[in-house]
Amino acid sequence: MATYFANATVFDGRRLLTKAGVLTSNGTIAWVGPHARAPREAHAARELDAAGKTLTPGLIDCHVHLCFDGSADFAAEAREAVNDTVVAVKAILNAARQLQHGVTTVRDLGGRNNVVCEVGRAIDRGQLVGPRVLAAGRALTITGGHGHNVGFAREVDGPDAVRKAVREEIRAGATAIKVIATGGVLTPGITYDFTAFTPEEMAAAVDEAHKWSRVIGAHAIGPAGILVAVRAGVDSIEHGSMLTAEGARLMKELGTFHVPTISAIRGMVENAGEIPAYAAEKAVALSDVARDAFRRSVRAGVRLACGTDAGTPFNPHGNAPHEIVSMVEWGMTPLKAMQSATSGAAELLRMPNVGMLVEGRAADLVVYDDDPVEQIEAVTKPTLVMKAGEVVAGGSF
Repeated sequence: MATYFANATVFDGRRLLTKAGVLTSNGTIAWVGPHARAPREAHAARELDAAGKTLTPGLIDCHVHLCFDGSADFAAEAREAVNDTVVAVKAILNAARQLQHGVTTVRDLGGRNNVVCEVGRAIDRGQLVGPRVLAAGRALTITGGHGHNVGFAREVDGPDAVRKAVREEIRAGATAIKVIATGGVLTPGITYDFTAFTPEEMAAAVDEAHKWSRVIGAHAIGPAGILVAVRAGVDSIEHGSMLTAEGARLMKELGTFHVPTISAIRGMVENAGEIPAYAAEKAVALSDVARDAFRRSVRAGVRLACGTDAGTPFNPHGNAPHEIVSMVEWGMTPLKAMQSATSGAAELLRMPNVGMLVEGRAADLVVYDDDPVEQIEAVTKPTLVMKAGEVVAGGSF
């Protein structure tokens, strides 16, 4: 059924339009423009009076882990995931939660086996309710590297083995690739600034991923590991907590995206007494450094995309609106922050069908009572969420 949103403020993914209308039909955006010039088809559609409300594209979270719930002890939760069936149920529930918060597309960057790949396929077939899912399957880490102990990464060493691992994840259904370029916060016995893959290994991963037209993101916290990943040509740096001026300049030059995952740091720092001591110590040490790195990215003109790392401690699914608010609190303008979760994120993920309210794209949109571009906290309170032209959350004006 065609739906026409009348007389709204519209953030189309790049700019604001006032007194505008949006027509959806057959799962796509059929028309966007001044309400006073609405086409004949709009008059025949079901009309919703959106005066005083703001429409935006469906939000995109470029970094989630649907297999995890955000429990205090990430490793303990992984140990309790005894088989793929248990993990699949968790991923299905977490995917549905994303929609309630206006998130209609996610990129999953590491889970048990190919569970999330299959959940994403089931959503695409209409068998499950959830956002569009770009899934990396298992992340790639070195032997003993970050993530080896929690079941979302496979250990692999050497350029040829890395290349084969990329192929095997794609064969298993991966629509994205994730490499772990440095140590991390949630793995004991390894510092967060440890550099993992060699330049040759990283180059092999990037080359193979791009051969298969897969977007590749690199978990990278330490400055040396960031440079290895950026020079190899990864599409995004995930976290980037210790990004230097040199790294920011190189990312700007090569067009590498920065996905800062502020929510992950905040979740752990604000609950430091409830997470494992080794993780709390590392998270607290990184907090101010990560904020400085984020601001360095903004100043350098690095492209930023919204990603939460949802599933890490005290970082629940559906947290993208709060990530957007945090990006503004750390120094981004509301307009740029909203772009990072819509048109910018779609560009990173190479998904030209989402991220903007323009004719021909998927009818993924969110309605808010207030304008997030003017009052960023409004993004945390969606009134209606639509995916492919169907209302999937909220619905009453």
